[in-house]
Amino acid sequence: MSEYERIRKACLKRGELWEDPDFPATQTSVFYHQTPPFQFTWKRPKDLCPRPGFVQDGPAQFDVSPGKMGDRWLVSCLGVLYLNKGLFYRVVPADQSFSDDQYAGVFRFRLWWCGEWTEVLVDDRLPAVHGRLAFLQPHRGDHFWPGLLEKAYAKLHGSYEALKYGSMLDGLADLTGGITESIAIRADGPACGRLLHKLLDMTSILTCVVQPPNQVRAHAEKLVNGIQIGINYRLCSMERIETFTGEEIQLVRLKNPSENSSEYIGPWCLDSPEWSEVPPLEMERIQKKLQEGEIWMPFAEFVKTFTHLEVVHLDSDTSRDEPSLRNKNTWQMRLYQGNWQKGVSAGGCRNNPETFHINPQLHLLLSEMEEVVVSLNQHSIMEPKVIGFTAYSLPKGSGESIGKSFFKKNKSLFNSQYTNSRQVSYRCQLEQGGYLIMPTTFEPGQESGFTLRVYSSKPLKLKLLDTIPLLLKSAIVKAPPLLDGKSFSQYEAVFLQLADEHRAVNAFELQELLDACLPNDYIKSCASIEVCRQIVLTFEVSSEFLTCTL
Repeated sequence: MSEYERIRKACLKRGELWEDPDFPATQTSVFYHQTPPFQFTWKRPKDLCPRPGFVQDGPAQFDVSPGKMGDRWLVSCLGVLYLNKGLFYRVVPADQSFSDDQYAGVFRFRLWWCGEWTEVLVDDRLPAVHGRLAFLQPHRGDHFWPGLLEKAYAKLHGSYEALKYGSMLDGLADLTGGITESIAIRADGPACGRLLHKLLDMTSILTCVVQPPNQVRAHAEKLVNGIQIGINYRLCSMERIETFTGEEIQLVRLKNPSENSSEYIGPWCLDSPEWSEVPPLEMERIQKKLQEGEIWMPFAEFVKTFTHLEVVHLDSDTSRDEPSLRNKNTWQMRLYQGNWQKGVSAGGCRNNPETFHINPQLHLLLSEMEEVVVSLNQHSIMEPKVIGFTAYSLPKGSGESIGKSFFKKNKSLFNSQYTNSRQVSYRCQLEQGGYLIMPTTFEPGQESGFTLRVYSSKPLKLKLLDTIPLLLKSAIVKAPPLLDGKSFSQYEAVFLQLADEHRAVNAFELQELLDACLPNDYIKSCASIEVCRQIVLTFEVSSEFLTCTL
């Protein structure tokens, strides 16, 4: 029985509502450092309206307001999540309600946190001022999933105040389990168009936004063409239409999760005169693709209007439940989770030549030329470190960790930005071959866990470079009768390619074998080099062979 079910059933049996001991209804749960000049009261939804709901049934419009003190970036994140219902219901389980037979004051949500899906339990006491919710709330309805999800997110961060320092990209990663990147939309139309076409064919969620200059505060002001500033629009598709004169116009289909289609008043809007230039059958074909709340915008206007693409890339396991991403080309993903430990693997950035080499060294192997996206996520939430990564071309035949002299003699291939954000991403085109990726903190000696993921549309391999253990005497272990049979014959060819003449493998070869045979990316990620080392070490109980220290 899950912790959620245990708490809910116990509270129902006792006839009481749950109060979360780990995130109490106190002032410090809201503002930890600042002290506002007023006190919050804590209200359960049934204190605020007679018939509260959790999630509205049916295709309801996204209807969330930040309230007086909520964060607009989080509202925008929830808007993107809400448009992708498969992803939404993974984060917001639908089997929760305020009905008398189910309600016990406890709700659960699932968030991608520190490299894994984490279930977060919260009670439904929400901070209010003068009898109204202070943070996220429905604009018109009585559904309370936004405020409760915000509370779960604040619990992970330690307080509502900590959300003030969050960002759209970090929020999208936490809500979807994907990696995120921000791409400036440049005036180079053809290059931008090629990138959009490629990403629209992949299991990626594309959004576009008008980011105001730093000195301008965005309060959802609109541009002259009706597009809102600071709101992430979902980029759904691109289409070409032909006018009576034979001219081809490229259109982009967009959706604002919180508005209807009448907001856009620029070229090729719903009632614009440009549609009279299109044959009726062509216009009917293109208009049939529009769903409620969507608009068409010419690509030239799109490039002039929006400043950035904010994109979420999802691997095959993460995107499987999202209907809008079915029949798309899936991203190939490889993951490594590790730690920076002082004196062991926390060498700092390449400005520290005497210790840089002790950082985790990850070997990336590409079977052909491909554009890849590398993403580094740190697990230090309360005290984030400045993090980034550096990459080098790796000489052929490199199988062990690289010494400090290599880094003093060789120039890096690329470097990510170094920032105290939770996630740092970098997109680059790489030739076929091997590469060394060094995830680091900026300063040496800083400790944290991290997750590094590499996404590519083509097959790739990622493993830790380390001293290869030497097998001095092979272990001959006969499989138990229950393990003999046809079920393992399909993997024999892969095993024989990796094994030596004694049909033995070391920890690194075992990891490569498991990577080839295990069924999905998540399970493959569990077969880390540390796990494979422990498997090899278990054979040391036998006196028939000996391995060197792993």
